[in-house]
Amino acid sequence: MGQQPVWMVIALVLDAVIAVTGILIGGSFNLTGLLAVGPLLACARCNGRMTALVAGWALALYAVVAVVTGTTRTTLEGYRFGTVAVAGALATFAATVRSRREGALITISERVQHAILRPLPAELGGMAFASHYQSATTQALVGGDLYDITMTQFGPRFIIGDVKGKGLDAVGRCAAVLAVFREVAFGEADLVDLAASMDARLAREMEIEDFVTVILAEFAPGEVRIVNCGHHPPVKLAAGAGGLQVMAPDGYSPPLGLHPRPARQDIELKPGDRLLFYTDGLVETRDRAGRFFDLDHQVAAALALPDLGAAVKRVVRLLLEHSGDGLTDDVALVLASSRDNVT
Repeated sequence: MGQQPVWMVIALVLDAVIAVTGILIGGSFNLTGLLAVGPLLACARCNGRMTALVAGWALALYAVVAVVTGTTRTTLEGYRFGTVAVAGALATFAATVRSRREGALITISERVQHAILRPLPAELGGMAFASHYQSATTQALVGGDLYDITMTQFGPRFIIGDVKGKGLDAVGRCAAVLAVFREVAFGEADLVDLAASMDARLAREMEIEDFVTVILAEFAPGEVRIVNCGHHPPVKLAAGAGGLQVMAPDGYSPPLGLHPRPARQDIELKPGDRLLFYTDGLVETRDRAGRFFDLDHQVAAALALPDLGAAVKRVVRLLLEHSGDGLTDDVALVLASSRDNVT
């Protein structure tokens, strides 16, 4: 249930409690004016329509209380009724204005975020791709995770990463990392040199404790070359195989911003093989019992689905079923496969 229905239910129940209390104590202490609290509470989070429903509920309860307590014909009761009616009308107006303004801001935010995190092409350089990004922040499309791909003279080059921190600060760091990648991806022939150039550029803009874990990948016929700077390694599903292989590098290299010295890793990629790149939000998500999400046979079966997009969506569904209460960290998934064996 979203926030708006929850707040609406709270406002309805609160007014119902006020009405019942007013009936129980009778005319000794009149509480009907407090029924204005419901609409005023609803307008803080609900849209205009929901707030209007709460306002109507408050007026209906007011009439019931007045009839039961026998105060319908008193002048003071008329003033109280007017107070509740005016409060309901003002609350509805305020909720409508707020909802429209929030909608406009969300639209602007979405456009900015789409400009930062561009959708990946379905096909590029003999490879096919499917991706999914889910921010843990409510009403945000982008958080602290990033990915991008660009076609260079060296072939398709890809980046996936996770910056330190969350919220707007993380979005700003993501934009900086992607801007540097898009600029220098064409200038370095070797991925190790590309990582060094990016580290040198980003180190000038980062604070002392800032860093970003990344994988840089370059797709070529029959293989993919990657350098891993402190990021979770991708997993490979070989064509016809039932299990996942973790493509861990030989040695650990620190993230960008901490002067990494990665070694290039060449991974064979036969037709039909698939590689899943992901951020830590996938494998560090816990269920209610505190267990991490495993890249097990269920994930392997999901990744083997003929359609890449359906495969990624199935993995996301498994993750959400595991978490139960929603995500606490951003999640980025990119599934790559040879174009010859995808739909």
